[in-house]
Formats: sequence, C-alpha cells, structure tokens
Amino acid sequence: MRKKIISAALAFMLAAVSLGGCGQEGKEAADQSVITIWHDKEDAVVQVLQKQLDELAPEVTVKLERKSDLTEALKMVGNDPKAAPDMYFFAHDKIGVYAEMGILSPVTDFIPMEELEPYMDMTIKAATYQDVVYQLPVYYETLLFMYNKRYMKEDEVPQTTEELYSYMEENTEGGHYGFVEQHSTAYYSAGWIHGFGGYILNDQGEPGLDLPQTQKALEYHKKFVELMPGESEYATVNTLFSEGKAHATIAGPWLVPAVRQAGMDLGIAPMPVVDETGMPIAPYSGVQGIQVLKIAGENKKEAVELVLRKLMDPQLQMDLAKASGCAPASEACYEMEEILSDDVVMAMKQTAEDAVPMPNRPEMDVMWTVAGNLLADINMSGRGVEESCVKAQKEALRLIGQMK
Repeated sequence: MRKKIISAALAFMLAAVSLGGCGQEGKEAADQSVITIWHDKEDAVVQVLQKQLDELAPEVTVKLERKSDLTEALKMVGNDPKAAPDMYFFAHDKIGVYAEMGILSPVTDFIPMEELEPYMDMTIKAATYQDVVYQLPVYYETLLFMYNKRYMKEDEVPQTTEELYSYMEENTEGGHYGFVEQHSTAYYSAGWIHGFGGYILNDQGEPGLDLPQTQKALEYHKKFVELMPGESEYATVNTLFSEGKAHATIAGPWLVPAVRQAGMDLGIAPMPVVDETGMPIAPYSGVQGIQVLKIAGENKKEAVELVLRKLMDPQLQMDLAKASGCAPASEACYEMEEILSDDVVMAMKQTAEDAVPMPNRPEMDVMWTVAGNLLADINMSGRGVEESCVKAQKEALRLIGQMK
C-alpha cells in the first residue's frame, strides 16, 4: 500500500513538472511575439502606426509606449532585459550614443542591405554610424524657405543670397522685415555654414568652427542679421511671419499648418544659392525611424523582422509622413499622386537633395551649446568672427576630449 502511495505521488509530481514546463514554454513563446516600441510622437502619428502594426496580430502584438524622457531612459535601461523596450521610434541623431553603448542591433541583421536601396540616400546616410545602418528610416524633415505671397511676389522670390539681401534692404523698416530667421541658433545657422563648405561637426566627430569656410559663412551672414530683429527666438520669428510682419522666413514644416489656418497664401521655394560658392543654403535634415535594441534582436528576431518589414511599406510611410507633416523616406512614395501633389513634401524632397543629415555622433551633444554660444558672441555681442571661432573651437575640443 505504501509503495502505491509513493508511486502515485511521484506520478503527480512528474505531471506537475511537465505541465509547468509546458506553461513556461508557452509564456516564453508569447513573450517573443510581443514587441514594445518606445516613442515620443504626436497622437496623429501614433494612431496611424498602431492601426497598421495591429495587422501583424496574432503573429506579433505591438505595444506603443510614449516616453517623454526617451533618450535618457534608454541610457539608463538599454541593457536591462526587464526594463528596456524592444525597439524605439525616434530621430536618427542619437544613434551614435547608443551604438557606442552597445545597446543597438544593426538593421541589416534583419533586412539585407540591398533591400534598403529604394530609400533616399540622405536617409540611409543619416541612419548609418561607422558604416553600420542602425535605423530603418520612415520619414524626414528639413527646413524650408517660406514666403507670404501677399508681400513677396513670384518674380521677387530670391534665387541667390544676394537677391535675398537686396530684398531685405528694400523691405525692412518700421517693424516690418523682408526676411527673418532664428539667426543665432545653431540648427538654423548650420545651413549658411554648409553653403560655404564649412561644418559644425564632421563625420569623424571633429569640430570645424575655426575653418576658413565656417568663418567666411559667419562673417557673410552678419549683414543679414543686421536687418533682422535682435531677438531671434522661435516664438518671435514665427509670430512675425505668421502676423505678416515678415515677408519670408526659413522654418520647419511644423509651421505650415498654423500659417495656412491663419489664412496666409503661403509660398515655398528652393533655398537661395550662395553667390560666392554656387552652393545653396543647406540645412540639417532630421530622419525619424525605428531602431532595434540588441536584447530584442537576439531574443525576438522573427517578430522584429515582421515589424521592420511592415514599416517598409510605402503606403504606410506615406500615411505616417502626412500625419507628421514630413516627407517619406522611400523613393517609391514619390510615384504616388498624393505625394506628388503635396507642395510641402515635394519642397522638402528638393531641399533634402542638398541637406546635411544632423550629425549622429556623441560629440554633437556638446556642439549645440558651443556653436550656440559662438553665434551669440558674433551676432548678439558684436565680437569678432575670427577670435570667436578660434575660442569656440578650443572649447569644443576641450569638451570632446573630456568625453573620451
């Protein structure tokens, strides 16, 4: 009798272990089919994204989580399998930081490089850090040359920077301006620097604030600044343009809905060409897309690939671009009538041909402040260009040295 009881107990224990093992395997399989994506996007973009990614069910369940402190949160938990997301949807400019931390998987671990050929070259360049593609581009933005057709007529739209300056001279008086921009903000001034062949930071992480080309750009730009208001912050510049007190501006696509809703007959034109160099003002471009955390790349490869391939759909890219007010990254989208008839998107594509992807290197984190201080010294405090540039270059090298 005792042997029967022991045998029954052992059988029960083995069955329990077996069932427990099956349950654990089922949980692991379920976990591998759930993809969590962090993002910082507006509701219109999230709604389009979630609706399309829901089509992957039941094979893959995608959860979108908004993170207001996304960049810092990734630094804290990027290597923690319990706290890190599987992917994140964000701009390309932090790729270098996370690649150096070792928390990203290359996109080419899931999508062969040849399948990325239909993407605009600029977007793939933005997604690449040290010859490795870490982002699947979805849409991008560039600054645009905008003008109010009520004041600036079609035949007055400047083709060159000297034509722009002449227009400013003729139309700046009594609190009204021919042209305004955020002249002492690095993001906006970079386009002028690139138009002279200079740069704030190159692909090797080297600052170029004291280059002859950079100095020449900042010296030339001063005469334009003198015909603009001293206050060049975002709100001031956009208000002047929106209220018709400035005829033209260089601004992002995010300004377009507001001025059109206010009744402005808005014109968008190519960036003026710098007379001295023959190169256009070339602003930074920002590319939004999806990045894969290494932990997910190792443990959820099949699910990650399905998500990436879904985001490669040109129709989805077009829908997301329109929801965000930006331009799609896939060249295939520019065969669609809905894109071809969108003047803002097509203007961004034209500007993108010369635009410079915002540096995605870690060193850029310190360059924003250094370059901003340099512009304030020259444009706001009236200090000499050469001495200010030399001083700023030394400061940039010092701060970059501390990073290493």
